[in-house]
Amino acid sequence: MHIGVILIEMAVFAAIFTAIVLIAYGGDRKYSAEAIHNYPPDIQEEYFKTHERMDVSYRSKNVILAKGTGILIFTGILLACALAAGAETFLQGFLLAFVLMIWIGLYDTCFLDWVLFANLPMFRLEGTEHMDEAYHQKWFHAKGMLFPGILFALIPALLVGWLVALIR
Repeated sequence: MHIGVILIEMAVFAAIFTAIVLIAYGGDRKYSAEAIHNYPPDIQEEYFKTHERMDVSYRSKNVILAKGTGILIFTGILLACALAAGAETFLQGFLLAFVLMIWIGLYDTCFLDWVLFANLPMFRLEGTEHMDEAYHQKWFHAKGMLFPGILFALIPALLVGWLVALIR
């Protein structure tokens, strides 16, 4: 596989992921169950004190649909990455996809969550603007990246490995 191609793919994947996040949290979309699901529990509780409560658990139909759609989008992006990088076997496709998913998890946690989410007013839910400390909870985001993040990363990685083996 070609390391130069993989490095370019990492940058492009981060840009695409950032665009998806900014679109998903733009305007009133941040008030959807699938968006609120990603906020720390104390922010959710404060928000639901003044807004209608909705199911934001992993069992919520909206959250399941969003996560499922994410798996399909990531699988498509990662399959293109694996093929462009020259993956020829299940293992090569799986490993590349898994490494890219771990990369995007680290990027999401360390930059999007810890820097942008914590500091940009566009991510603050109505009624929680005063909760600056809650928006800066690094451990909450790190735990999410580790579990279920790594488990989530395995799904598109396995699919990409399988698809590479079928195609090549």
